[in-house]
Amino acid sequence: MRKLASIQRIWKIEPIEGADRIELANVLGWQSVVNRGQFRPMDLAVYFEIDSFLPIRPVFEFMRRSSYRKTDIMGEGFRLRTMRFRGQVSQGLLLPISQFPELPTNVELGTDVTEILGVRKWEIEEKATTGGTVIGTLPPDVPHTDETRVQAEPDLIGDFAGLEYYITTKMDGSSHSVSLDEDGFHVTGHNYEYKDDGKSAFYELVKREDIEKKVRKYYEKNELHLLTIQGELCAPGIQQNRLKLIRPEWYVFTIRLDGKRVGLRKMQEICENLSLQMVPVEEVEMDLPSKYPTVEALLQRADGEYPKGGKKEGIVIRPTEPVFCERIGASLSMKVVSNKFLLKIAE
Repeated sequence: MRKLASIQRIWKIEPIEGADRIELANVLGWQSVVNRGQFRPMDLAVYFEIDSFLPIRPVFEFMRRSSYRKTDIMGEGFRLRTMRFRGQVSQGLLLPISQFPELPTNVELGTDVTEILGVRKWEIEEKATTGGTVIGTLPPDVPHTDETRVQAEPDLIGDFAGLEYYITTKMDGSSHSVSLDEDGFHVTGHNYEYKDDGKSAFYELVKREDIEKKVRKYYEKNELHLLTIQGELCAPGIQQNRLKLIRPEWYVFTIRLDGKRVGLRKMQEICENLSLQMVPVEEVEMDLPSKYPTVEALLQRADGEYPKGGKKEGIVIRPTEPVFCERIGASLSMKVVSNKFLLKIAE
């Protein structure tokens, strides 16, 4: 589970030109604007990542004007997003541990306090957009598709040392998957399985591309027990349609055969066999840290535009063959979301 709120060390404090009341604090691979003099280098603090949804409590009330949200799905609270102060990008929120009496004063570095502090991930419920009628939670072989941001785990860069890696474009849409097992064919979103009720853009695409028939044929031919294909649904009406599409399109980024994720070349082979389009592959090289040694270098690499001119969300980086990473407890993978994109959607 993603650490939306955790105990982290501030490793550097920097002044902001022309600012008397605020300064820049660096934590993990992030930078966050804080009150001047509030922290010193090497202090421990509670760090709340962007995309966190903070509960209503006095310590967060200073954010009401800029960040208060209330929806039928999430209830009310404060949404953290990338912002800009005096020309500086601010990502996330840093507050002293002492402001949270439920936390012990000797709480250790890296402790996940997400649940203790009632923090949730900000989400716009899919059934309000592209989903349809919910019929259950995700099937066992359909994992949540929430890549670790490199800013949250900068040491992931070093884990790519000596490995062949590939970079794909992060498509700006909604996560949707199909899977086939002994219980039948499943169509899912980020959190739920849906039935075909005539209200789903993804079901529309599944039917248009005859995906169920293709998947069943491949499943039977290869004598599989589980087959899962995950991708990003991009379409008019989803995330402001920054790809400027005129109809729904699905971009595959993960394929699992009998419970194991396949590598890049096998995924390309299967997509070609089933006439499915993959997320665009931008680069295939060796030894990522020798080319992009820092978070800053990767953030620069993540900038760009989609083919029709919309700001690109960023990139995803994986080894060409899956490698288990103890640091995140899953296959090695990370995303780099462009700061220019985050600032654009915050406008």
